[in-house]
Amino acid sequence: MINRIDHIAIAVQDLDAALGTFLNVLGCDPGSVVIEEVPAEKVRVAFLTIGESHIELLEPIGEDGPVSKFIAKNGEGMHHIALATDDLRNETERVTAHGINPLGEPSTGAGGKKIVFLHPRQTNRVLLELVEPNHLSH
Repeated sequence: MINRIDHIAIAVQDLDAALGTFLNVLGCDPGSVVIEEVPAEKVRVAFLTIGESHIELLEPIGEDGPVSKFIAKNGEGMHHIALATDDLRNETERVTAHGINPLGEPSTGAGGKKIVFLHPRQTNRVLLELVEPNHLSH
């Protein structure tokens, strides 16, 4: 079952500049920000905590990754909404039974979370990510 919004991801050209803006808007402690690279997705990410959820800022690394292509096509802005589940496999099977197809096989995302994206053509043009946090996740 989906139990909360894990994060809302925003694609940005300049992570450091966007981080400054969002730290000011949200009033977050800069020391609480987690920054990491996710080479498989060709992004550098920053997570800002808001209660039990996060804002994830995504900066493309290189020009051939999915976030780079997204920004080239759409400009900066909201990229996806991640929904947390305790059982990624069962949730993927459940949504697939309703005709909502994943964009590939589950993989490992930022923070070591198991993830799978759902096709936005089947979710009202919103890219959704199912996320199974692990004990090390932000």
